[in-house]
Amino acid sequence: MAEQRLVELTIESLGAAGDGVANHQGLRYYIADSLPGDRLRVRVTGKRSDGFAARTVERLSQGPNRTAPACRHFNDCGGCAAQHLDDEIYQTWKRQRVIEALARRGLDDVTVAALTRTPPGARRRATFHGLRRGHDAVIGFQARASHRIVDIVECPLLEPALAALIAPLGEMFAGLLEPNGRAEARVTLTGTGVDLLIAAPAPPNLDQRQRLIDFADHHDLPRISWSAKGDDEPELIVLRRAVQVTFGGVSVDLPPGGFLQPSAVGEAVLAATVTAATSEAGHIADLYAGCGALSFALAGHARVHAVEGARAMTTAIERAAARAGLAGRITCETRDLDRRPLLAKELSRFDAVVFDPPRAGAKHQAEALAASRVPLVVALSCNPASFARDARILIDGGYAMAEVQPIDQFLWSAHVELTAVFKRGH
Repeated sequence: MAEQRLVELTIESLGAAGDGVANHQGLRYYIADSLPGDRLRVRVTGKRSDGFAARTVERLSQGPNRTAPACRHFNDCGGCAAQHLDDEIYQTWKRQRVIEALARRGLDDVTVAALTRTPPGARRRATFHGLRRGHDAVIGFQARASHRIVDIVECPLLEPALAALIAPLGEMFAGLLEPNGRAEARVTLTGTGVDLLIAAPAPPNLDQRQRLIDFADHHDLPRISWSAKGDDEPELIVLRRAVQVTFGGVSVDLPPGGFLQPSAVGEAVLAATVTAATSEAGHIADLYAGCGALSFALAGHARVHAVEGARAMTTAIERAAARAGLAGRITCETRDLDRRPLLAKELSRFDAVVFDPPRAGAKHQAEALAASRVPLVVALSCNPASFARDARILIDGGYAMAEVQPIDQFLWSAHVELTAVFKRGH
């Protein structure tokens, strides 16, 4: 079988996941931590949809464009896929991911701008996986294509305040979890400190609650919440002060698990993009609004209707708008846009629509926009494939798209954010 053979091959290109790709005797191979020009001896480790995954046994010769990884855990930890690429090939690869996604939808004539970068050390949210082993605990991220937890001591992606909690969280899990027990620690850096949400199979007992209270006090965390399997909403364990973020100069109470862009730097780029694109609009719909990161930025020049599926997040927007004296300028609606998109008649009152859906995209909302007469649409996305599908729908409905701007909010990963402006022809 092919899985049992050693194979010598030359890497020809980079795949969508950051793997090196080689074709050999009619078979395709994907090898992590490799790049075009590498000559490798590999052992196949499993099947992929159109070929085989393999690991390097020996690097026979090295191609150009390789650089030293920024993290000691690279190539074991599954959080990053591309720390071995130098800046030139890295930027080309990320931009090419967008170009290829558009081309698959027949949009190969669309201009894709140069990649806008965010720096290392700027990631303000992360999910650590924890596992109790004996008297200790392993804490970190999952290995690539595996549930195995890589025990980490550093992460150059993270804001320093989050990185500083890695070891303390591991010590906490050692006392918090049952033997062989697993949990997640979801950390978010806010304007008032690091918010912590524990996700575990069962609710916490009295001892676990006290440990969490002590942990919050010792590390000055504003809040700790707990989400057990099957819970509709996280349970508040300790609240020492308000957990707030600032959008457009307005302080917003962040609900446990509330959506926040990965970095403040990336959020600022997105806010600047949508405000510039909609500067002449008087009434804007902000769809998939989250906690209002774009709504409050847009409210500086327009009336905004924020639509979001989670009640906790629309409530956060409403309360913040009321405190800031913006209740008449920002309105909210809790609505599942995948099941109930705003239809053409409802969209007719807006001069512009901004939408920033989750990875699955906004197919039904894009279809409704294509049937509307909204003159301006600004689309944001964290998935080039679903974006390209939605863009095709808008273009087929009469919109024109001049340029796509890729934004590297997910440094060293295969993910890439992007934005585009669509204008309806007259």
